[in-house]
Amino acid sequence: MRIISALFILLSLVAPCQDINKLSEKHIKENSTQILTDFKNLLSIPNVAYDLPNINKNADHIISELKKRGVETKLLRIVGTPPIIYGYYPVKGAKRTLAFYVHYDGQPADKNNWINDPWTPTYYSKALFEGGEPMDFPVSYDEIDDEHRIYARSAGDDKAPVITILTALDMIQTNKIKATSNLVFFFEGQEEAGSRQLQQYLNDNRALVDEIDLWLFCDGPVHQSRRPQLVFGVRGVTGMEITTYGPNRPLHSGHYGNWAPVPGQILSELIASMKDEEGNIIIDGFYEDVEPLSELEKKAMQNIPSIDDGLKKELGINNPEGTESYNERLLRPSLTIKGLSSGNTGKLARNVVPATATAAIGMRLVKGCDPEKQKNLVEAHIRKQGFHIVREDPDQETRLKYPKIAKVTRSSGYPAARTSMDLPIIQEVIERTKHVAGDDLILLPTLGGSLPLYLFTDELKKPAIILPIANHDNNQHAADENIRIGNLWYGIKLMSALMTMDK
Repeated sequence: MRIISALFILLSLVAPCQDINKLSEKHIKENSTQILTDFKNLLSIPNVAYDLPNINKNADHIISELKKRGVETKLLRIVGTPPIIYGYYPVKGAKRTLAFYVHYDGQPADKNNWINDPWTPTYYSKALFEGGEPMDFPVSYDEIDDEHRIYARSAGDDKAPVITILTALDMIQTNKIKATSNLVFFFEGQEEAGSRQLQQYLNDNRALVDEIDLWLFCDGPVHQSRRPQLVFGVRGVTGMEITTYGPNRPLHSGHYGNWAPVPGQILSELIASMKDEEGNIIIDGFYEDVEPLSELEKKAMQNIPSIDDGLKKELGINNPEGTESYNERLLRPSLTIKGLSSGNTGKLARNVVPATATAAIGMRLVKGCDPEKQKNLVEAHIRKQGFHIVREDPDQETRLKYPKIAKVTRSSGYPAARTSMDLPIIQEVIERTKHVAGDDLILLPTLGGSLPLYLFTDELKKPAIILPIANHDNNQHAADENIRIGNLWYGIKLMSALMTMDK
């Protein structure tokens, strides 16, 4: 009888994922309205990074919620910056430590562009673009449908993971299930402001993060096909501004047109020389450092559904760049003209030859590409087109000496990062997630967007992957941001499963 009792206790502490899913669903059903109320309270606190008083209110609220669940907490502070919430949930006998990264700050919100106040969470019967109608927050589980949505700033990006993590802790504690890993909660307060102090926070607190075996970044949306996904990398980012020059002052186009060089035309020709007719970058060496995919990653790519036709219809695009698919294009570095400026248009257009023209260029980088080298390659291309490069506006002597001048102002940036799918701990996460998401789970080698993931993979030398839970149409960063209720429930089940992942 003692042996049987011991086995029963052991099995109850390390529950199979199927049981965890059932327990999570039961917990959601029994506590759904409280979960939504708690989420509503969190969303009601404005969370723009530069609004330090309200950011501190968010941090205090989340710290209080973690403490209620027995999490050891610290506020990591650098004067004048949003604090990082650090939580530690030790598990006796655990052989590894998992860190859940979330950012609790959000993008600024112009109330004039929102249907409702961005920090007054509102409940809808379905998405607004599908004709959703406002509803009262439900008072019972029977009133809740997976297609219902909550509209508020940060509902999808990135407070949804906060409430799913807190609820997952509630679920395993209520059911007396033992987590199988030490758990670290690392909640950042200035991700939407560029994570400017993140590296310093990590450097100053290495003792708190060195024991972490895997970083789980809880951010971003599921796939555009609505299928759940795990993401193993992000693109890096950098850029520059290029200014070309004509006369040293604007000139009357009647008197000087056809004689004075036109900086907008000079710049347009320079930009056009950087890509071929299909949109491929033809700057020498721009693609040469791209790190190839592993065989496992290539196989994963084959299982990602094509979304090109749907995207073309949604976005009104007849001729996307390149001949490869959308998914394949994300595996190449990109060069985008973010903006062009020279003279005026519309009612403000004047009959002049402008003095200057400027283009803002953005570059997204893939694994293997160094930000500084990519900018060097662009500058080498500019010189190859006959330009003399300067860092400040040219003086008269320089203007008279060189026929074509380009001022290049380089932006900062950071490299791409990607974690190998072959690592044993990653394979465990994949299998555990499949038990929640099903075999439709998409394994995406890299996102199109950028995050400073390299600080964890390259600086801390630890694997890091992204666990997206938000719906793909959550209006991230835009007006009327929202979360689909079904995605919120999925997040709770996923966090519960990973906290109890087999040793």
